[in-house]
Amino acid sequence: MSIFKRLRDLTLSNVYALIEKAEDPVKMTDQYLRDMQDDLEDAEKAVAAQIALEKKFKQLYEEQAALVQKRDEQANTAAQAKNIDLARRALEEKKAAEQKAGEYKASYDQNKAAADRLREKLDEMRKQFVDLKNRRETLVARANAAKAQAEINKAMTGFGSDTALSGLKRMEEKVLQMEAHAEATEELSDSKGKSLDEEFAALGKDKAVEDELAALMKKYE
Repeated sequence: MSIFKRLRDLTLSNVYALIEKAEDPVKMTDQYLRDMQDDLEDAEKAVAAQIALEKKFKQLYEEQAALVQKRDEQANTAAQAKNIDLARRALEEKKAAEQKAGEYKASYDQNKAAADRLREKLDEMRKQFVDLKNRRETLVARANAAKAQAEINKAMTGFGSDTALSGLKRMEEKVLQMEAHAEATEELSDSKGKSLDEEFAALGKDKAVEDELAALMKKYE
């Protein structure tokens, strides 16, 4: 039946294959679940209709079988009463009921077999639906883990790269330049800050050293 087309054409193996190629596996899985849910509802209606036919022909068969039994008993009663016409009518209706009972029995067997096949297919659809539904949670967890890993990898792409290291080295050199500039500024500030007396005192110290050095060298001429 067409109602089971998806069951034939879209097995779980095909579903999983398509999910692997999908841009968003979770959304695709949810869509498949919705589609399968719709198919299940349609399949359940089809199976219910088939079961109704099965029960209908079963009831018709049982009614005719009961009528066969009843007319047989009536024919025997009429025969015992020597009522040939009544016995004949009972036997005629018995024969007609037997024919109908045979037809209804054949239809019942046919519809029961069809209903049984549909029940099996419906059970298979339900199992696949439950299987996919149960595996959805695992799929969601795996998808979230993969997304988190991708974000981490993306964040770490520039971490510790040559660009970052060279940038840090430039900052270190800049700090060194700033420190050197600060020291030079301090020395310049110190030299500018000396008084005239301090400069003459320094000059006197240098002359005393030179005089002592000259006297020492003269001693060894």
